[in-house]
Amino acid sequence: MAVESGSEAAAKPDSHVKVVAGASVGTIFEWYDFFLYGSLASFITHHFFAGVNETTGYIFALLAFAAGFAVRPLGALVFGPLGDLWGRKNTFLVTMLLMGASTFAVGLLPSYDEIGVLAPILLIILRLLQGLALGGEYGGAAIYVAEHSPPGKRGLYTSWIQTTATTGLFMSLAVILLVRTMIGEEAFKEWGWRVPFLVSILLLGVSLWIRMQLNESPVFQKMVDEGKGSKRPLAESFTEWPNLKLVLQALFGLAAGNAVVWYAGQFYALFFLEKMLKVDGALTNTLVAIALLLATPFFVIFGWLSDKIGRKPVILAGFALAVFTYMPIFQALTVAANPELAAATARAPVVVVADPATCHFQFDPVGKQTFSTGCDVAKGALSSAGVSYGNEAAPAGAAAVIRIGGKVFASLEGSDLPTAEFKTAKDAWTKAFAAELKAAGYPLKADPAKVDKPRVVFLLWVLVIYATLVYGPYAAALVEMFPARIRYTSMSLPYHIGNGWFGGFLPTTAFAMVAATGNIYYGLWYPIVVAAASTVIGFFWVKEMRGNRIEA
Repeated sequence: MAVESGSEAAAKPDSHVKVVAGASVGTIFEWYDFFLYGSLASFITHHFFAGVNETTGYIFALLAFAAGFAVRPLGALVFGPLGDLWGRKNTFLVTMLLMGASTFAVGLLPSYDEIGVLAPILLIILRLLQGLALGGEYGGAAIYVAEHSPPGKRGLYTSWIQTTATTGLFMSLAVILLVRTMIGEEAFKEWGWRVPFLVSILLLGVSLWIRMQLNESPVFQKMVDEGKGSKRPLAESFTEWPNLKLVLQALFGLAAGNAVVWYAGQFYALFFLEKMLKVDGALTNTLVAIALLLATPFFVIFGWLSDKIGRKPVILAGFALAVFTYMPIFQALTVAANPELAAATARAPVVVVADPATCHFQFDPVGKQTFSTGCDVAKGALSSAGVSYGNEAAPAGAAAVIRIGGKVFASLEGSDLPTAEFKTAKDAWTKAFAAELKAAGYPLKADPAKVDKPRVVFLLWVLVIYATLVYGPYAAALVEMFPARIRYTSMSLPYHIGNGWFGGFLPTTAFAMVAATGNIYYGLWYPIVVAAASTVIGFFWVKEMRGNRIEA
């Protein structure tokens, strides 16, 4: 059977609609599955990491989330060569099936109370399977669309793939919100959080059916027919310097910055609102969903713009804007979302004054430490209350105190107390300290009536706009960097090291930085530094990709 060229395919408008829709629907489903976990991290902590303290449990939940990202480069190494050897379509059918089955199983998994430590172990195994599948998904979908696209429109066509990540996140938030509204918060916390995972089986069936209607990429089919395919895509990609150099440029000049801007603007913003600013979970999901809905069309707009002015100017503009404006945007988000907290922080700043030798990073993997020093008790209480604080060194051996504005409140020193006695004393101290914070104006939670919702949505929208700048032209840029015979392999690894490691570990790393310093904005230095590095590397060492022939 004759294979259509790119120009022949372009003469049939419906063929491009079918290609873009088929690749996009499947990828939407994949991202919907993956994002459920990130949105439900607090509930995952409660049901699967109940054997450790709250801070450790939340870090563990984020680490389990990040585990799926950690394995994505391995998925790229497994499925990338398959895509170059076996075909684009067949490979992303397999990745979708693996992803869907793993996600459905999370909804059936017994909790820690039911099967103990086996519960988090099984959860992490399922996360690893999901990440392995995603390691082969994005490259296949992006390449498939790009290899069907007419010259001069690759940015526009592939930008529809870029909308799928945000659309998948939006769908997950919408389903979560619907279930929460229908059954109530108590039922959702107990068992309703499982429903969005179980619903994914329906989406899997629809997505598989749509993708099975697609034909193979014409560029790949032509390459196979002419005998020009690679028999050793891994070796060609990573042991031959001209190709390896492109991989490194794609990783550090594009993928790393792209990942941190994307995850900071969507995931970390969600975590920041709910965990740091204590905004109600349902309200947080609603505000984020509205911002995503308003910003998503800009993926396509900036993809189209990159066809006109180039990929680099659009992507680097997004990096630079993030570097210079993240701090003021998140500070403005605090004022808009929890004005009482912002006012109290300005009026009565909190400082923990303690001997540094008595202060520990409160991450306890086995749940055996009590963190009973005065410094640890103070910092644990402040972290749980979502109060930002500074640190001041006291003389060696001095008792820890908490300075709230002009008032000084003594911390509880429980190092010498028996466990049961310490727990009783800590409960009483925590109540007294909570009253002191309340008297200073620090709210227990953000008051929904005082949340400036339009302003919060606007700020979230700006953060997502940055993501659309860097992500809209991204697929076209990566596809155009690499030769067709090793494209799936070469493109997938830098993408998934960037998005999997630099981006996937962002929530965990940023939250750990906040927990260690007490400053709720300190975690932002992670995406700012990475985006700054990608701005410089991308400007000087990444060539403009627009117009490159992709048939070669």
